[in-house]
Amino acid sequence: MKKNTGKLDRIIRLIIALLIGILYFTNVISGTLGIVLLVFAVILLITSITGFCGIYTLFGINTCKTRIEK
Repeated sequence: MKKNTGKLDRIIRLIIALLIGILYFTNVISGTLGIVLLVFAVILLITSITGFCGIYTLFGINTCKTRIEK
């Protein structure tokens, strides 16, 4: 898996995942919606840690800065 998410993208994903987690565990969101959002938060957390997003690969998106070799 080649990294395809940039630093800012990874930070935003991490912040959103943490916010959803906090909202879920403080019972602001609950029920089916809470579980769906918690699963989404886990996916965001994993993609933030690994730097790889499968959906980005499907659409050919790459926000990771690449080093230009001479």
